Amino acid sequence: MQYRQLGSSGLRVSTLTLGTMTFGGAGDFAKVGSTQVDEAREQVDLALEAGVNLIDTADVYSAGLSEEIVGQVLAGRRDDVLIASKVRFPMGEGPNDGGLSRHHVVRGCEASLRRLGTDHIDLYQLHEWDGLTPLEETFAALRTLVDAGKVRYVGISNFAGWQLMKAVGTAERIGAPRPVSQQVYYSLQGREAEYELVPAGLDQGLGVLVWSPLAGGLLSGKYRRGQQPAEGRQLSDWGEPPVYDQEGLYDTIEVLVAVAEARGVPAAQVALAWTLSRPGITSVVIGARTTDQLRQNLAAADLVLEDAEIARLEEVSHPPLLYPYWHQAATAADRLGPADLSLLQRHIG
Repeated sequence: MQYRQLGSSGLRVSTLTLGTMTFGGAGDFAKVGSTQVDEAREQVDLALEAGVNLIDTADVYSAGLSEEIVGQVLAGRRDDVLIASKVRFPMGEGPNDGGLSRHHVVRGCEASLRRLGTDHIDLYQLHEWDGLTPLEETFAALRTLVDAGKVRYVGISNFAGWQLMKAVGTAERIGAPRPVSQQVYYSLQGREAEYELVPAGLDQGLGVLVWSPLAGGLLSGKYRRGQQPAEGRQLSDWGEPPVYDQEGLYDTIEVLVAVAEARGVPAAQVALAWTLSRPGITSVVIGARTTDQLRQNLAAADLVLEDAEIARLEEVSHPPLLYPYWHQAATAADRLGPADLSLLQRHIG
C-alpha cells in the first residue's frame, strides 16, 4: 500500500480508502449492500491488514447505521485508523434537519461522534452543496468544531468548480479551516471531474478522494453488451452514476475486460488501477458487498498499468473537449500549467 499527502495538509492517507455505504442496508441503501457487524469487522480487518488507514462513512448512510457499525468494529483500535464522515443530507423530518446551517452542521457532527463512539472525526466533509445557507455560516460552524477538537480536517464533496472555489475563498477570508480535500465521482464510465474539479484540486492544493470508482459496479466486468448479469445492480437500479450513453459504456467495458484478461486479473482491479494513475488523485474509495469482493479490490493497490494499457483505456473513454477547453488547447498551449495539462495534455501533443 502506498500513502499520499492529502492535498496541502500534513495528513498521509492510503491510496485505497474503505467505503462503508454498504454497512447497515437500511432503506434505499439496501440496494447497494447490507453488510452487518460481523462481516463489517472482517472487511475492516482485511483492509487494515492491507495497509488501508482511512475509513469513509456518512451520517446519511442507512440513517446512521453505517456510522454505528463503524464505531462498533473500531472499538478498542480507534487510534489505528482515520475516520472520514459527512454532513448535509436530511437526518429527520424537521425543517432544520438537513443542509449546511450552523444548527445542522454542529448538531450533525455531535450525533456522528456519538454513533461512531469517538471524540473526534479526522476528516469532516460537506456532503453536498447548500445554495441557501451562506458559506460564512457553514465555515464558521466548522471552525467551532475544529477549535473544540471534534474535527481535525475539513473536506467538501459533490461541489461544482465555482462552488469549490467559493468555499476555499470563504474559508480563507473568515479565517476558518480551509478544505484539504474534495470527494468526487470519477471513473472510466464518467470523467466529467476532469473538466473543472481535478484541475481545481491541483491548483488549490486539495486532495481528491474518488467515490464509486467502479461506477456502482458497472465496471466490474459482469456487465457486457447483450448479456444479463447473474447478480448485482441493473443499469437503472441505483441511479448513481446515471448512464447516458449505454453503448459508449459497453465500448469502454470491452477494452477494460481485454486489458484485464491479458493481465490475468479481474476487470475491477484494472479500473481501480487506472483511476489511481490519474493526475491529482489521492485515494480511491472502495466498498464491496462481500469480503471476497473487497479482497480482490484491495489487490488493485499493487497493480501498475503500462503506458500502452492506459492509452487504450484513455482512447475509449476520454470526454470530449468542451468550450473553453478546445479553444485553450488550440491557442494557449504555450502557457499552460500543471492543472491545465491534467485535462489538455493529450490534446496538444
